[in-house]
Parts: sequence; structure tokens; C-alpha cells
Amino acid sequence: MGGFFWTNGLFFAYITIIMEAQEIRKRFLTYFKNHGHAIVPSSSLIPDDPSVLLTTAGMQQFKPYYLPAGRHGTGKADAMKDFGSLNTVSVQKSFRTSDIEEVGDERHLTFFEMLGNFSFGGYFKKEAITYAHEFLTKELGLEISYVTIFEGKESIGVPKDEESRSIWQSLGVADIREEGMGDVFWGPTGSGGPCGPTTEIYCKNGAGQDIEVWNIVFNEFLFPGSREELNSGSSGKQLEKLLTPGVDTGMGFERLTMVIQKTQTIFETDLFYSLLQLLPNNLDTIKRRVFADHARAITFLITDGVRPSNKEAGYILRRLMRRSMAYEKTDNLPEHILQTVVDEIICIYGDFYPELQVQATTIKDTVAGEREKFSKTLEHGIRETYKFSEINASTAFNLYQSFGISLDVIKDVAGEKAKNVTNEAFEAELKKHQEISRAGQTAKFGGHGLILDTGELKAGTKEEVKIVTRLHTATHLLQAALRKVLGTEVHQMGSDITPERTRFDFSFSRKVTPDELKQVEEIVNEAIQSDYVVEAKKMPYEEAIKTNALYFFKEKYPKEVNVYSVFDPNTHEVFSREFCGGPHVTHTGEIGVFKILKEESSSAGVRRIRAIVTL
Repeated sequence: MGGFFWTNGLFFAYITIIMEAQEIRKRFLTYFKNHGHAIVPSSSLIPDDPSVLLTTAGMQQFKPYYLPAGRHGTGKADAMKDFGSLNTVSVQKSFRTSDIEEVGDERHLTFFEMLGNFSFGGYFKKEAITYAHEFLTKELGLEISYVTIFEGKESIGVPKDEESRSIWQSLGVADIREEGMGDVFWGPTGSGGPCGPTTEIYCKNGAGQDIEVWNIVFNEFLFPGSREELNSGSSGKQLEKLLTPGVDTGMGFERLTMVIQKTQTIFETDLFYSLLQLLPNNLDTIKRRVFADHARAITFLITDGVRPSNKEAGYILRRLMRRSMAYEKTDNLPEHILQTVVDEIICIYGDFYPELQVQATTIKDTVAGEREKFSKTLEHGIRETYKFSEINASTAFNLYQSFGISLDVIKDVAGEKAKNVTNEAFEAELKKHQEISRAGQTAKFGGHGLILDTGELKAGTKEEVKIVTRLHTATHLLQAALRKVLGTEVHQMGSDITPERTRFDFSFSRKVTPDELKQVEEIVNEAIQSDYVVEAKKMPYEEAIKTNALYFFKEKYPKEVNVYSVFDPNTHEVFSREFCGGPHVTHTGEIGVFKILKEESSSAGVRRIRAIVTL
């Protein structure tokens, strides 16, 4: 990293800043560990919570510990059992898609880190506020500008938070400001849950601006409805006191680093400094920031198992990758500069997040694979964009559909010509296209719709249900056979089963050879001919894990799951065991003959097999 500087003095100054950023994480975790908190590693950016696309906050992995078992009482999960403490601390990888449009200003990001301390009945307001005050003012030497407290709301029966005011005053904080529901009251998520007032802490950055660095949430109420119902007060539902209140705090690491290092923006901190040094100085400031932000997000998303695709998290990743790659073309950046920046990110973050180093090759291959796909249409798409005197939502969507150019890239390239295209209008065009596609899918199945659609299995008649059921069990046998031939590197990455075929995606780093495919096919057919028993058992999730059953790591499972086992009825030797919701045949002999049609690449590090069964 020192090679980017012209003098040894600048080099050594930079190393000092790097150590300061690393020290922030270390001090935060050490401080709370010394105060009785169990350090919990960051969870994946792919959350366990099916209601959200990506992990957005530090509390997300701890949500089960706040949810009450009934109307009152302790949480559904046991913190003492899982962590050995009612109090935890973490540095959580987080991602917010809502901020994509804001990236480029002083402090908005897609990927960020969230520092947080949490208590599930171990302590409450006095300790939480005291810890925050002591850590900021004594451990980090910062000055608190002001804090906020909840002003109260009579209609929901929550008074002004005078307790928090009193605690802050006892610690010497004089500037205490009252705010309302929209700012300092954390509402329930989904259809109900814990909620309560919050207190925020503000400090000054290098520009003298007051920045919110820490938000402390006091989960002391239970509301049986949505946030909207709570705010309106029109549902007739009432807040109730929780017997076991909890604490949930969140402090943006990049914002805190900006305050500590006295920079005017987050992009001037050491977390971005070396990344921006790799980009040409003549690149527009906003684009430099966007490129650096997207490179970080790309690196961490790929590391946590996201692959570029046209839906959900994969779409977000592809959008960020293609926008960065478009900059390389439109702004004449050095060839493959994205990979260079990604390599630097792995270097900067690899010590704290060692999974980045482990996944370095996969990250590189995924970026290269997406570049190869996109480069074929990128230049043509950019040229097409230049042809229009004005671009509306319909035109933008057609460019996206034809060339894979996202709305971000279209706006970057077209500038003023696309200024009137809103995200809402673009999404409306996308929705219209999806409805047309669904109508076509219905027509494909005889115009009568689907009588079976699990997301993985689709069938339009009772006869087709029988076919996809046979294919479904065959797919279980396929995964087991692949692991026998190729090894335990193989894990399911997705599947799609129709009456015509099964399509199975799996993690594997190279093309499967013809000989290997032949072995796999033979093993599956041997299992079919052996007429193994297929048996389902319902059991608790934790118990199911102990059976060594395979499961789709992206899937969100309930507390009780079905485990399907395929085994020899005489020896009881298990051929295949997986979490699954069914349906399946009762004996493998019902499947017929299994035939692999094709093996190909699905995305970087992911292979795809298409296969059929015949009677």
C-alpha cells in the first residue's frame, strides 16, 4: 500500500491511520467483553429472516432473543444457552438497498459495518447509556454534541422518557433534545413484536457537522400490530409492557471512523483512502465514491454466497457489478480496475474477516465471469443509449432487457436525457413485463394455471404432479451422487423442476468431465434399481442438523422441519438425507430411468445439470 505514495512521510502517516481504524473495532469489542458481553461473530449478509432480502442491521441475527414466547415473558431463543451471557456484542456486516441512490454523498453506503451491544434482560437504560457514554468519551476521547430522547405520545400510552433524560444529566450531558415517533421510537417489524423508545448520540465530524453515531433502542413494549397501526392509533390495539425488556444498539462504523479521524466525509477515512488512490484523479468525485462503495459491496456479497442473477440479492449484486464495469468503459478507466480495487479490499479487511481471503479465488472468478457476460453487450448498449434524444421509462426498460444495462448505468451514460426516468416508473415497466411472462407460463401449462407450485416444483395437471414428484426424488439422488463422485465441495445452490426436466445448480469450481457425469448417472440409476425406501420424519431444526442432513443454505427453515431419507430397507444404510418439504415417491423404484442431458456453468463457482426421467 505504501507504493501509492511519493514520500516516506506520507506512507508512515497512512499506516498510522490504518491502525486507528483497526483499533476502533478492537477497542469496541474489548470494552464490552470486559463488561460481561459475549463477542458474537458477524452473521452472513444472507439473513435467516425471510422477511428481508439482506442483513440490514446488527440486531437481525439476535431477533429471536427479543421475541416473546407468548404475550409476555422471555424470548423464543435462549441467550444464556447459546452465548453463555444475557449480553452480547458484535461487529455486523450490513447492506441497505434503500441507500443505493444516495451513494456518492458524504455518508451514504450500500455495504457498511454496524457496531452493536445487546442485552436480552441482562440490563436496561442506566447501564446501556452509561456504557455508551463511557466508551465514546473515555475510551475514544470524543465529545458528545447532544443526545435525543422520546418526547412521549399519550395516544399510545407512552410517556416522555424522563428516565433517559435523568441518566444523561447525571453523566454531565446538558444538551438533551426531545423528538417524536418517526425519529426516536423503534417500531415493531412485520405484523407485531417488541418495540420502544430510543436515545440517539450525536458527535461532530471534521466539517463541524453533528452526525448521529449511535442509536440505543429500549425494547420495553409489545405491540400486536404493524408500525403503521401503531403510528395511526386507529386499530384499537394497545401497547403492553414486556416482563423482560431488552437493549439493542447500533453504531455505524464508517460514521464513527469519520468522527474519530475528523474527516469531512466517510470517503476520506482509511477505510476508503487506499481504494480511491487506485482510481484516476480525473474521475468525477461522485463516481469515485460510487465505484469504491460498490467494490466493497461486491466483495462482501460474493464472499457470503450471493451470485449475480436477475432476481433478489443476485440482482443487487449484478446491478453493482455492471455499474462499476460500465464506468470502466465510459470513463476510460484502466482495464480490470474493479478487480484491482477488490484485491485491495481483501487486503484491508482480510484480517478481521478471514473469509475474504478464503474466498479470494471465488471472488475473482465471479467478477471475471460477469465481466465476460456483460462485455459482449455493454459497448453495444452504450452506443444504443447515445442514439436517443430522450429516454423514458419504457425505453430504459427495453435497454435493460436487451443489453443488461441497469437504470443506474443508463442514467450515468445518458445524463440529462434520462433525468425524468424515476425508479418507480422503471419498476412499473418491470412489473408489466413480469405479468406478461406469468401469463405466458400459464399458457405453457395448458391455460389452466398450476395446481402445484412450491417455487421449486411446478405442475399443471395431476399427471404432471406425478412426473415432477419422480424428478424431485431423483434430484435428491443426484445431489448425493455428485457428492460421492466430486466430493463435499458440492452443495445445492438452487433447483427448478417442471414436467419436462429437473434443473439442479450446485457449487463446484470446474467443469464436470464426461466420465464423472457418467459415474454420477450410473450411481443414481443403481439407487433407483435398488428400490430404496424414501421416508420423511418431522423433527426440531436443531435435531435435524445433528443427523447430517443436507440443506439449502439460502433457505429459511422453521423450528420444525421435514427430513427425507433414502435408505436400504435391509441394511438401513442411508444413501441420501436432506431437509425438504416434499413431495416424494415412497420407493426409488417408482422413478424410472434417470438421464443427464447437459452440464454447464450457471455462474462463477456454480455448475448446472439438466436431467430427465423416463419409465
